[in-house]
Amino acid sequence: MDNSIHRRDFLRKSLHAGLGLSIGLKALDTFAFSPLPNLAAFPFNPSPLDVVRIGFIGAGGMGTSHIRNFTKINGCRIVAVSDILPERVERAQKIIAEAGLDKPDGYSAGPYDFTQICERPDVDLLFIATPWEWHVPMCLEALKKGKHAATEVPAALTLDECWQLVEASEKTGRHCIMMENCNYDREEMMILNLAKKGLLGELLHARCGYLHDLRAVKHDMNGEGVWRRNYSMNRNADLYPTHGLGPVAQWLGINRGNYFDYLVSFSTKTRGLHEYAINRFGPESPQAGEEFVLGDVVTTLIKTFRGETIIVIHDTSNPRPYSRDILLQGTRGLVRKYPEPKLHIEGISEPHQWEDLEAYKDKYDHDLWKNLENEAAGAGHGGMDFLEDFRLINALRNGLEPDMDVYDAAALSAVTPLSEQSIAGGGMPVKFPDFTRGLWEKERTLPVMNL
Repeated sequence: MDNSIHRRDFLRKSLHAGLGLSIGLKALDTFAFSPLPNLAAFPFNPSPLDVVRIGFIGAGGMGTSHIRNFTKINGCRIVAVSDILPERVERAQKIIAEAGLDKPDGYSAGPYDFTQICERPDVDLLFIATPWEWHVPMCLEALKKGKHAATEVPAALTLDECWQLVEASEKTGRHCIMMENCNYDREEMMILNLAKKGLLGELLHARCGYLHDLRAVKHDMNGEGVWRRNYSMNRNADLYPTHGLGPVAQWLGINRGNYFDYLVSFSTKTRGLHEYAINRFGPESPQAGEEFVLGDVVTTLIKTFRGETIIVIHDTSNPRPYSRDILLQGTRGLVRKYPEPKLHIEGISEPHQWEDLEAYKDKYDHDLWKNLENEAAGAGHGGMDFLEDFRLINALRNGLEPDMDVYDAAALSAVTPLSEQSIAGGGMPVKFPDFTRGLWEKERTLPVMNL
């Protein structure tokens, strides 16, 4: 259809201008940032909101899932929805109206309609579920206009973009939150409880990643393939680190008494996407002539300041079952999620034997899941999408520190450009910038552990 063609052309032109940049957005104003955060205001907690009024940008598959969640959460209201495809805006309006709520205003005149939403005085939060290259420009515009910003992952694509988000959030005193749903997975939250309550002993090592066969997705020109495949053609890096690393960062206290020190990354040769194109479209097809630079498997090793190590794997180009390769090792035992949730605790488990994690559910299931299991039933990704949306609204309504702040968004997103640097340098160590400027040394309780 014409709208689909328009969208493809627009995104291709944007990506051609340079991946990882705020491309095509020169019309948006920028503003000067203060060189240091206000230490007295860290972490800053803006005034509570009786009702969180949401301007929603990007009503595709993931965006629609969030929209359905917000219709079920008390204390929030979607007042505006924008997408470059009018039929998606109409679908979102219908979902909201059928839930018995006021129909939001729709914006579908073009990619810059979000700037009009940011101008509205009745918007408190801009929620962003768009292609990656738009996350930072949209967040910055929202912050500049006095709105909170919440974006799908990753929050940023370059180190400069990470700093822009941090400094804009500090300057405006508004939250910039990365919506990492895997932090709210039931097993990951059980592991968080195991770690924080000391069952594993002193933590030593973690393993995680994003291992997901996306070959068909990247070649779907009516879906994410319109824009997502281009990153595999232009960047050799861990392109999607946050799903695995988000929970691990919380287990290890990153930005809350601990921090990432440096990383090294390596990538394999690139084969999977090219072979898929040949097998699906034929050796003479245009797809078979495309060239990719992303190594099929990218392996990153991170060292923390407190002395733990983390292995992060990225593999989206090969046939395989889905996995986030979750494992956490401590001095008293270890726990894993894939291929089955298992753990071993010295003095409790049989020597050299795994136990089912399910056996520990009564004692270590997280209170968030105990309290909201029924409400989360049927929501996206096993219910964890509902929990992350609920926690976002809860923080803004009560003037609380969110479970993931702008410093978390920056530290996790930085893995992509840092891994790219390390791979380009033959696996050289690369230091993490300290986006908190030393404030990570302050011990803070993770908000979701304060229920």
